[in-house]
Amino acid sequence: MTKKILVTGGAGFLGSHLCERLLEDDHEVLCVDNYFTGNKNNILPLLQNPKFEIMRHDVTFPLYVEVDEIYNLACPASPIHYQHDPVQTTKTSVHGAINMLGLAKRVGAKILQASTSEVYGDPEVHPQQESYWGHVNPIGLRSCYDEGKRCAETLFFDYHRQHELEIKVMRIFNTYGPRMHPDDGRVVSNFIVQALKGAPITIYGDGTQTRSFCYVDDLVKGMISLMSTGPDVSGPVNIGNPNEFTILELATKVKELTNSDSDIVFKDLPSDDPKQRQPDISLARSLLSWEPTIELEQGVKSTIEYFRSIS
Repeated sequence: MTKKILVTGGAGFLGSHLCERLLEDDHEVLCVDNYFTGNKNNILPLLQNPKFEIMRHDVTFPLYVEVDEIYNLACPASPIHYQHDPVQTTKTSVHGAINMLGLAKRVGAKILQASTSEVYGDPEVHPQQESYWGHVNPIGLRSCYDEGKRCAETLFFDYHRQHELEIKVMRIFNTYGPRMHPDDGRVVSNFIVQALKGAPITIYGDGTQTRSFCYVDDLVKGMISLMSTGPDVSGPVNIGNPNEFTILELATKVKELTNSDSDIVFKDLPSDDPKQRQPDISLARSLLSWEPTIELEQGVKSTIEYFRSIS
């Protein structure tokens, strides 16, 4: 059945891939973005589709549209971008959640919140399960994002309990792929851009800290699977790749796949940077029959091709 679906942050990295997939599934898609980190080039090919519509709008202000489902992805997600204007970042997470939840309540729409593994902070539990409450610094440089997303989750569950709103909360772990912003400061894009330029590949810390990298196509499948569940499934549900790699392993892999002569250099670790990040996806496997299928080497190759195409 064709649905009218709103995607906030729809011109961003994740949002544009989601819009593309929803159109492939024959839905009508309203893409809302204020272009702080979103890019019109990401959605340019979609403009030819009569079922696709774009609206410039900031979710910190109310929105009045008629839709069946809402995917709330609007928020800068990389430290460089969310620390640029931390007050606005918190407002986007909190006011944005209030406004989108209010819209969902008014029109009776199902709504999904794109939360983040950052709600776990620098975890004392490994791997991270949804039952873990987290270890977050509430006054640090990353707090605008970490605590903003935690508050958004609170609002979603309060609307669910108080207004019987059908909600879905997914906690996204490190995701990468084509259409990442080349200057977003995230580790995959950083390493690829540096390697392609022949510049030093910069590792912060000693490179032993770990991350789990999920390719964007896998992530979008998980997101749509969660949205398609019934009202008895609200989440939160971890969506990410449980295969764990050290940052040094990633840098070495990128250097190898780009045939780069770049040196690998080490700098001081930023404050509150998590030492380990790995999702426990048992819940996603059992509730959604979902798990990632794209291996790191395959995904990094596709991402390298994208960055070569825009350089």
